[in-house]
Amino acid sequence: MAGKLYIVPTPVGNMADMTPRAVEVLSSVDLILAEDTRTSGVLLKHYGINTPTRSHHKFNEHEAAAGVVRQLMDGAVMALISDAGTPGISDPGFLLSRECRRHGIEVETLPGATAFVPALVNSGLPCDRFVFEGFLPLKKGRATRLQQLSEQPLTMVFYESPVRLLKTLQQLVEFMGEDREASVVREISKVHNTTHNGTLRELVDYFTDNAPRGEIVIVVAGQEPKATVKVDKYAAFKGKQSKV
Repeated sequence: MAGKLYIVPTPVGNMADMTPRAVEVLSSVDLILAEDTRTSGVLLKHYGINTPTRSHHKFNEHEAAAGVVRQLMDGAVMALISDAGTPGISDPGFLLSRECRRHGIEVETLPGATAFVPALVNSGLPCDRFVFEGFLPLKKGRATRLQQLSEQPLTMVFYESPVRLLKTLQQLVEFMGEDREASVVREISKVHNTTHNGTLRELVDYFTDNAPRGEIVIVVAGQEPKATVKVDKYAAFKGKQSKV
């Protein structure tokens, strides 16, 4: 009988955001697959979780997935966690989940922390419909993607590192215009959590003078509908009537 894979979110900042169910699952499985066992070790120790861990990250995910699937097929019960947030959201997880589905292995994802949801809601921009872009391409395809997104009508959400934030904001100005409304949220749920709202130009000016630190989410308003010009189809006819 095949085992089961749990995908377990972990806090993006404040350790108190860990759910009781997540602690229960991580304490009961046979093995925890962790993006970085050293980082996860701090969290596990904090909650008294002594389950064995094994490294499972983007650099070994392709090679490791087959072995993990074999163990699950043999009846093992495992949990997958990333350094912070929900695995699979800009973190390793999708590939293993897909392989489990292909082999008929049950996968259950627990609800929990992820950075983009609080950032999106906190931005004050429309969040009933949105697109999550994660990290933009670093080089190849970056300009093309930004050009495509410049006409996106829905609110857009990006992840970014502090060292690339200013450059990304400048590029967003280039492709979307300096008056586009946006929000930069950093260090979500941590002591120094901040949200800066304004136009892209205002955000460029602010972060030119204030170097950011920590994990960052950028939220950008979608393109507003272009104004339509109403055409009076009877205008020519009215002109002729006035001359009669």
